[in-house]
Amino acid sequence: MEVSPRDYQNVPIDIQTGKLLDWLVDRRHCNLKWQSQVLAIREKINAAIQDMPENQEIKQLLDGAYLHYFHCLRIVEILKGTEASTKNLFGRYSSQRMKDWQEIVSLYEKENTYLAELASLLVRSISYEIPSLRKQISRCQQAQQDFVRREEECQLGAAELRERFCSSCKQYGITGDNVRQELLALVKDLPSLLSEVGAGAGALTEAIELYQACVEFVCESPAEVVVPLLRFVGSRGNTTVYEWRTGLQPLRVERPELQEVPEQPKEDSIDWGDFTLEAAAVGDGAAANGGAQSEGIDWGITIEPGPQDDGIDWGDGESQEVQITVLETGTEVPEGVACGSDALTLLEHTETRSQFIDELMELELFLSQRLEEMEEEADIVAMTQFQLAPAVLQGQTSAHVSSLLAATRALLGQLCTRSMQHLFMILASPRYVDRVSELLRQKLKQAELLLAKKELMGQKRQEALAEQGALEPKLDRLMERTKELQKLIEADVSKRYNGRPVNLMGISL
Repeated sequence: MEVSPRDYQNVPIDIQTGKLLDWLVDRRHCNLKWQSQVLAIREKINAAIQDMPENQEIKQLLDGAYLHYFHCLRIVEILKGTEASTKNLFGRYSSQRMKDWQEIVSLYEKENTYLAELASLLVRSISYEIPSLRKQISRCQQAQQDFVRREEECQLGAAELRERFCSSCKQYGITGDNVRQELLALVKDLPSLLSEVGAGAGALTEAIELYQACVEFVCESPAEVVVPLLRFVGSRGNTTVYEWRTGLQPLRVERPELQEVPEQPKEDSIDWGDFTLEAAAVGDGAAANGGAQSEGIDWGITIEPGPQDDGIDWGDGESQEVQITVLETGTEVPEGVACGSDALTLLEHTETRSQFIDELMELELFLSQRLEEMEEEADIVAMTQFQLAPAVLQGQTSAHVSSLLAATRALLGQLCTRSMQHLFMILASPRYVDRVSELLRQKLKQAELLLAKKELMGQKRQEALAEQGALEPKLDRLMERTKELQKLIEADVSKRYNGRPVNLMGISL
């Protein structure tokens, strides 16, 4: 089927943009060596723009990113007005400016060099510049999302650390304003708390007697006194270790003072001193044998000569017998005076406190086991065995034993709380205060670091936002220039094919 010339004029020419240069060269619209011609033209343009008249439109054209053929045509049109006085009778201009730009236009039109340059600019914009700017903008947007996420993480982390700090302070029973001083102040309240625990032990007398009666009945003979320390505290209270050990009240109590350990300096340095090597004479005997002096380290120890000779008596010769006198421990302490560990109360001293807790747990286990046996009525063996038990065992009810067990557990829980354990640690080692203080300070410091990191992430997010704001106008201007180049190329190619419509394919803006 043949197409009429009129219909043929309406058939569009579709050109793939990526192959536009090849298309122009293959159809001999442009020369294959157009790049070398463009280089010569660019040199002339760079020389010509050094001498330009004062014109606002020319200034705007020169401020653009790249001057191409159509810009040069516009500059020539403007120069026709500014250089009109240099026009002669033959219609030519004597102005060097006009001659330079007319020469540039003629070089562009030679072998359609301008068309190849425009095609190259269009392909470069479509394939590289626009995708690159879009990628940079996408990276900025992704960076902003990442920074927002990291800001939220830092905020949550700081809040969690502060919550853990407050929770730890609550466990220690302090407010957290001055951790070290508050912890040391808690130790001052420890004696009154331990006195309350000692007073509470008095309510366990009935449970202790029940335990003692059960042991004597099961063993069928008078047994040793069970839980002696618990019984002692229940009867006399939280007394001193001296009274527990000797059975006598001390005439005077000299309690060891709790020394507050000063805060450690940031940098500890050890002064090793200056060691000097000096010649030392080892007695007259050495001088008599060799007459030479021996060199050694002066340790700062002076040996005084004895009354018999000037040397050291090594004990090799005959001498008087040496008598060693052994001094008994504690002879320097007057009788009736409690000092050192004896001056501490039973619940303050580590060993007696551990024994007290062990006996409490022993009593708790007995009561819980006895309660379980009493609730199992089907155990005929146990019922038969306890028919011959004393009245103190047979007269107990499950409810009463349960109340004794509850009182025992309450006293044990009061002594084994976390805050009480920390107080005992502080009492045993004052440096424990520094460790706890440093641990809590680290939590606050980490929270502050996370907040500082959050501020840094906010600054970086603002920088990414500013960079995006600077790139978006560049992308818009580049897209406008690309659309303009597309229209110019399509119109120029259309003229070469008698006005047939030309479509550059593969351009998505």
